[in-house]
Amino acid sequence: MADVAPFPAPDKGSASRAAANTMSAPPDGAAALPRPRDPRLDFYRGIAMFIILCAHIPGNRWTGWIPARFGFSDATEIFVFCSGMASAIAFGGSFARHGWWLGTARVAYRCWQVFWAHIGLFFFLAMSMAALDLYGGFDKSYIGSLNLHRFFSNTTQQIVGIFTLTYVPNYFDILPMYLVVLALMPAVMGLRKAGLWAVAGFSIALWLLANPYILGLGPNGVSLPAEPWSDREWFFNPFGWQLLFFTGFAFMAGWLPKPPVSRTLAVIAAAFLILSMPFGSWKVFSWLNAAAPDLGEAIRPAWTITDEWREKTDFGLLRYMHFLSLAYLAWLVAGENGQNLVARGTSALSRLWGLVIALITKVGQQSLAIFVFSMALARFIGAALDQTDRGILVTAAANLAGFALIIGCAYGAAWFKSQPWRRKR
Repeated sequence: MADVAPFPAPDKGSASRAAANTMSAPPDGAAALPRPRDPRLDFYRGIAMFIILCAHIPGNRWTGWIPARFGFSDATEIFVFCSGMASAIAFGGSFARHGWWLGTARVAYRCWQVFWAHIGLFFFLAMSMAALDLYGGFDKSYIGSLNLHRFFSNTTQQIVGIFTLTYVPNYFDILPMYLVVLALMPAVMGLRKAGLWAVAGFSIALWLLANPYILGLGPNGVSLPAEPWSDREWFFNPFGWQLLFFTGFAFMAGWLPKPPVSRTLAVIAAAFLILSMPFGSWKVFSWLNAAAPDLGEAIRPAWTITDEWREKTDFGLLRYMHFLSLAYLAWLVAGENGQNLVARGTSALSRLWGLVIALITKVGQQSLAIFVFSMALARFIGAALDQTDRGILVTAAANLAGFALIIGCAYGAAWFKSQPWRRKR
């Protein structure tokens, strides 16, 4: 493990390593060697997809046990960080092999795909919630559950806002953030010519614009408007979240050195995660407050003091520190080259572990398709649970059924991407 960076690029022949050293295409006849897929990337991204499904099922009992209830960061950080690493593989090599213009063209194509995934998800769910209200005869408004009344009452204005991203309803805010962050990649790859300090300065400067409290400049930073009738900003400010995305990108591209394998660092990271729980999770704080009211009373003021530092919208500093601590421990657990994520032996337990890893990894490999599918699926599961008593067994069955469906979606997406109709018989 000492020879491996967290989710690192291969040392030689790597497309993204080449991106770190040059922005020009390779000489005629030269070709980048195939880039092996790092099992840790897909495994942890797959875990994030399962957590995201749970987190978006309305009234889901299981959301009380997702990472967001035990610290500052949550599955969103996993998704964004891993997306940055995946982008280093997918796009870093394009910039290295074909130059800045074609690299930018590939990023623009991906932005186009993400944009239409966002549009498709919004209109599918808007139609679905309208159908539930129209034909379901339920005692609640599912249009209202997504706060879409203004869209249906003033469609002329809001449909323009949907397509121009000036109207971004709360449930539909992750993909627009991801799209804007992707659009920053050509600027980052261009700045790479000037050196890594230029890239770091650009990313940190953007983050500081979104988080001016760090410099003592007040709470209101640069953001994007989420709706034309209020001052609400995008729930995920891309100018703040790009710092995490490009951190993942830099690790995979080899721009950042691997952290040392250190027992001391592991203890510090674990201690930070544990000790920050009462300050980052109302769930943990309520437990502590019940067990030791005096200690709870002493901690309570910290919630106000650290409000900006742990804010999710602008990606506060404490969230960044919390996630990096968690990521370091996850890297150690995975082992060198993800060796602990590979099943060994022929025992029934080993085969079962291998199956679990394979399923999670497959979900991680199809993250965009799974994300869009799970965001829609979560609302239907929530609607189904509305017709039950939401008991423990019913909730477990609903979540497990959701897990099975996203696994099926992952295999289906992979099958379509393989274009089997083009294979020669």
